[in-house]
Amino acid sequence: MAVNDRAASGVNIDMDGQTSLERAHARVRRHRGLRVFTVCTRVLLALGFLPSGLTKVLGNRFTLLGVDNPVGFFFEAMYRTGFYWRFLGLCQLCAALLLVIPRTATVGALIYFPLILNIFVITVSLHFQGTPVITGLMLLANLYLLCWDYDKLRHLFATTRGAESEAQSRAAIDRTGEKNRGTTVTARA
Repeated sequence: MAVNDRAASGVNIDMDGQTSLERAHARVRRHRGLRVFTVCTRVLLALGFLPSGLTKVLGNRFTLLGVDNPVGFFFEAMYRTGFYWRFLGLCQLCAALLLVIPRTATVGALIYFPLILNIFVITVSLHFQGTPVITGLMLLANLYLLCWDYDKLRHLFATTRGAESEAQSRAAIDRTGEKNRGTTVTARA
């Protein structure tokens, strides 16, 4: 969203074009304790996908439940797909690996999200005992990581009119602010 669009919509922006949400996010990211918590969350989520992902990649069954049980039936059907079973395991391992590498952690969280959301829905719909609590907490932890990386992801959802409009909007705000101080301004790109 362009700076002028945000100002016109009533969003509180400062002279740098930051909203109060962006300022609060930056303040939270500077907190040392939350940075440590975020690293621990990434590692724990990665560890959660390693055993199940590795089991699937190696082509092994995930459970010993019989096909007379709905959960066992579901996992047996998934196992019998062959390639798809291994593909799911590979996706889980990739998400786990990307989560623990700082440079790729955001991509890892993005890949992790649809996987854990799907797993959560499956555990709820098949009435797993206790597992929806665990998968729900994993889903919440992944949402936390996506919020943590808001500054990197916000551009995916922004509705701007293009870089040129953004530069013009910033220049207009700068001129307004600088006219009050009696100096001249050039547009920043």
